[in-house]
Amino acid sequence: MWPLQGSVGVLNPVRVLLLGLLVVSFPQAQSRAPQEPFKAFSPPEWGLTHLAVHNKTGEVYVGSVNWIYKLSSNLTKLRSHMTGPVVDNEKCYPPPSVQSCPHDLSQTNNVNKLLLVDYAQNRLIACGSTSQGICQFLRLDDLFKLGEPHHRKEHYLSSVSESGTMSGVIISDSMSSKLFIGTPIDGKSEYFPTLSSRKLMANEENADMFSFVYQDEFVSSQLKIPSDTLSKFPAFDIYYIYGFSSEQFVYYLTLQLDTQLTSPDASGEQFFTSKIVRLCVDDPKFYSYVEFPIGCTKDGVEYRLIQDAYLSKPGRQLANSLGVSEQEDVLFTVFSQGQKNRSKPPRESAMCLFTLRRIKEKIKERIQSCYRGQGKLSLPWLLNKELACINSPLQIDDNFCGQDFNQPLGGTSTIEGIPLFLDKDDGMTSVAAYDYRGNTVAFVGTRNGRLKKILVNSVSPSRPALLYENVPVSDGGPILRDLLFSPDQQYLYTLTDKQVTRVPVESCEQYTTCGECLGSRDPHCGWCVLHNVCSRKDRCERASEPLRFASDSRQCVELTVQPRNISVTMSEVQLVLEARNVPDLSAGVNCSFGDFTESEARIYNGLIYCLSPSTRQLAAIAPHQGDKRVVRLYLKSNETKKKFASVDFVFYNCSVHQSCLSCVNGSFPCHWCKYRHMCTQNANDCSFQEGRVNMSEDCPQIIPSSQIYIPVGVTKPITLAARNLPQPQSGQRNYECIFHIQGETHSVTALRFNSSSIQCQKTTYNYEGSDISDLPVDLSVVWNGNFVIDNPFNIKAHLYKCPALRDSCGMCLKADPHFECGWCVQERKCSLRQECSTPEHTWMHATAGNSRCMHPRITKVRRAPHTHGTLQKFVDDLFETIFSTAHRGSALPLAIKYMFDFLDEQADKHQISDSDVRHTWKSNCLPLRFWVNVIKNPQFVFDIHKNSITDACLSVVAQTFMDSCSTSEHKLGKDSPSNKLLYAKDIPNYKNWVERAAGSFQTPLFLF
Repeated sequence: MWPLQGSVGVLNPVRVLLLGLLVVSFPQAQSRAPQEPFKAFSPPEWGLTHLAVHNKTGEVYVGSVNWIYKLSSNLTKLRSHMTGPVVDNEKCYPPPSVQSCPHDLSQTNNVNKLLLVDYAQNRLIACGSTSQGICQFLRLDDLFKLGEPHHRKEHYLSSVSESGTMSGVIISDSMSSKLFIGTPIDGKSEYFPTLSSRKLMANEENADMFSFVYQDEFVSSQLKIPSDTLSKFPAFDIYYIYGFSSEQFVYYLTLQLDTQLTSPDASGEQFFTSKIVRLCVDDPKFYSYVEFPIGCTKDGVEYRLIQDAYLSKPGRQLANSLGVSEQEDVLFTVFSQGQKNRSKPPRESAMCLFTLRRIKEKIKERIQSCYRGQGKLSLPWLLNKELACINSPLQIDDNFCGQDFNQPLGGTSTIEGIPLFLDKDDGMTSVAAYDYRGNTVAFVGTRNGRLKKILVNSVSPSRPALLYENVPVSDGGPILRDLLFSPDQQYLYTLTDKQVTRVPVESCEQYTTCGECLGSRDPHCGWCVLHNVCSRKDRCERASEPLRFASDSRQCVELTVQPRNISVTMSEVQLVLEARNVPDLSAGVNCSFGDFTESEARIYNGLIYCLSPSTRQLAAIAPHQGDKRVVRLYLKSNETKKKFASVDFVFYNCSVHQSCLSCVNGSFPCHWCKYRHMCTQNANDCSFQEGRVNMSEDCPQIIPSSQIYIPVGVTKPITLAARNLPQPQSGQRNYECIFHIQGETHSVTALRFNSSSIQCQKTTYNYEGSDISDLPVDLSVVWNGNFVIDNPFNIKAHLYKCPALRDSCGMCLKADPHFECGWCVQERKCSLRQECSTPEHTWMHATAGNSRCMHPRITKVRRAPHTHGTLQKFVDDLFETIFSTAHRGSALPLAIKYMFDFLDEQADKHQISDSDVRHTWKSNCLPLRFWVNVIKNPQFVFDIHKNSITDACLSVVAQTFMDSCSTSEHKLGKDSPSNKLLYAKDIPNYKNWVERAAGSFQTPLFLF
């Protein structure tokens, strides 16, 4: 149980009674099929601490702050009993109900710390935190209070209010009953023993109730923490995590301060150690007391903080792996990593396994060595000094229960468990385990409210524990230590501080296929074949008969069918099905196609014969889109009326294909009738044998030859290469070429030369847009009006205009060489040769070797008012756009702000206060690395053609920009660059713009 720390606010019992109790449910996660919600119980006031389940009736008892609840097995509230608040003060000893107390009293929550069913007397023992930790005896039937012993000091167990730290074990025989109880004492060793055995009397009012089983002047059935230990280590205490009995012994798993590692200095770091404590059931003087450090280690990491434990029997496979019998006890444990933070341990945790045989061997070896006089008693917290072991000739066997010497005894080495499963994220908090049909299944609760289901059939590294399901059972709160099975082991009850949840040990029904079911590796689950359901074997009818229950994925039913597909034009076709891994089907089976049709099947020689749907039934099955419809073909058992096997069956439709290539390249046996231009399943539908096509190579199609380039306005034929072009028959129309130009369709008469060549007759072509230099247009060839020839390579015609976007000689000569464009020098335009008035001497084409444009060259730049004036407006507008923030409102790009802030932070970090240095950094980062590059090379970003003239101008602008961002003084001389001469008066103004822009980046106004 996760420790309940600190004080709890006083709960209002009237409010609890008026509000009643809520039953809530949490669905399972990752379910493949809808699941019934978990049954759950959640009282309106939280603070649940303990859980007990009656091993016969299955009724559930819940301990909480101020309340005890009785629930049915499905968590319906049956009874409730209020235990608090109580007028109390933990300093009052004895409690105020027995003797007046000088301390202030107040309403105090009563935290349930122990909840045990006393089967011998048909009662519930509920121990709380108030009145120094007294207990109530409640009748199991109705929670009627039978007694509440509180007058003697033996009645006071401990006033510690932290739940999950007290543990009790009831030992009953025909003569008497006794309660072994361990508890922390919070430093009050004069009031409470940390471990004791008490009498359980049949009469709750008997004065001997809770008396020590044995007590005389020197010895009693109790163990106290010495005052010397508490003086040296005020924080020392023992927390009892789990208690159980095995054979003639009682065991406890505890957490206690490690006095060897912890400094007596109260401010120092605290270390804890886990111990296993053992006492003989029939040792009233506690001479048999032995404790050993306990833990486990995996890959060098020590897990030493015990969180929970559970005593179980190993399944057959695990027992074989351990080398023990299935009747021996094994102990499943959960440890957190390290030895620190008892109340909030690390999330990294391990589930470990101990055999009681090994624990007993280690304890016997220690006792034997001590009785040979070897070593010391080694129990520093309990003994004020180290006492040597005394040699004795006594024979020590497995059942040895101690003498009045060589006791109490401490182990000198840690009993190491076998690490089974590690968890680094969820934090394991609780554990329970049981044997299911030879498989050992462990259930582990986590800090985030999940329940892990783990299959543990071996301790060999080659067969590690398998986490096969991880189920959320609460709203994220930790699952506490009381993780208990229902008597029939069908359910597991989990507890958080807010609710009790009943979780099935298996949810086989969530798996909807045999593969999912058996692939889950849940040992409870198998496939009930004829019922087509995942279930336990005992829930599958006639599961013991051959092949009716599959427990291995290789046993899943396999169904095949021949043929696997038919055309929608075919009806009542005989299908042959073969089913493997099926039981006896003598009761008969039916075949059904989805939910459309069902018909009786015939079984002969191990094969199943069905008929495909009739013509009338096919109307509902025919595919509405695409060329196929996949329908599940089921076998349905006449015995169970369940569909138990299935296979995909395909109904295909050839007629949806409108082209030869899609028809014959499909997955189905379709034929193309090229003279009827149709796709069919039946080859006899074709008019001529010659017109039947089954392979793509025989399909009529246009194939690539050379690219098609057509200048606008020029009359020109287009010849296309083709394959298998059909000759139109009598009554069929001839060929046409269809061009799709800017949304309009243009038809051109075509002439079929032969089966491999066709020509679109001479015509002119045009398109809108003087700024579109060339335009690819879709081209298709049709015959008989609408029979389209396949164009698998998507051949297009490219229309082009020479003058479009080619207004200079250089641009014209850079046109695609396939274009018949050249520069007409006399008319200074880009044109076709025939459009130039004197082409022999003044028309240049790029393919001609002597074609060379006469570009002007810049030999000298000098200050000229008209040049400055031409660029001035452009430069002003550009710099205003870059350096001004006004046009952006208040939203400067975050990236620039982030970059400049980073540079300022680095300057501050390195104590650089020179503003010029900071300015240079920012200029180098943004203006000089980004904007100069864009100004110099606008074609990188924009669709701009840059010639030598614009390049020279842009160089001037870029250099001016660089000078504006510089902090150096602006000087002029005879060798000054042209930009300094042109913009001598402007550069200082631009520098001011830059400085203002840099300053604006610092103001909050421009932050996102």
